[in-house]
Amino acid sequence: MTLLRGHDALRQAIEDNHRFNCLLWGEEDLARRRNVSDSEIAKNKRAIDGFNQKRNDAIERIDEELLANLLSGVACLPESRLSSESPGAMIDRLSILSLKIYHMRLQTQRSDAGRNHTETCAAKLGRLIEQRDDLGTCLDRLLVEAVRGEAFFKIYRQFKMYNDPALNPAIYGESKPSTRS
Repeated sequence: MTLLRGHDALRQAIEDNHRFNCLLWGEEDLARRRNVSDSEIAKNKRAIDGFNQKRNDAIERIDEELLANLLSGVACLPESRLSSESPGAMIDRLSILSLKIYHMRLQTQRSDAGRNHTETCAAKLGRLIEQRDDLGTCLDRLLVEAVRGEAFFKIYRQFKMYNDPALNPAIYGESKPSTRS
């Protein structure tokens, strides 16, 4: 990918995002088990929160790197349009789609599943590939238009309040004495 050539921090942010999406996928699967203790599921849920925070941090780093290194000095034209989705968010969605495609393809290859299952999964796989291709085209267009000053995006911070002890009332409230009798 020529976009990443010479941009190690951008490449690292994209790789981090995908790694955390992979880790999230595994934890989400584990969190849906029914044959383990609630404490095991709680561990999975806490891991999910941590990976999700790191995933979102990577999305913001992708956008920061694009703005600072690839789009610095690009002047927006008066008629330029604001993209409601940033390239980092689109790259994140592409990462998730790649995971869905990988896992759906595995479903089409299962020898222990019936023909109806594999055919249904094959149709879903085709739709997922189409979605990925469409999203990739939209990302390419946004980046080309941004370099030309025809489009721009902003970094929208996620402010994951549930992970911040100062913002999550269930956490900062733990230190207050209970008013229940």
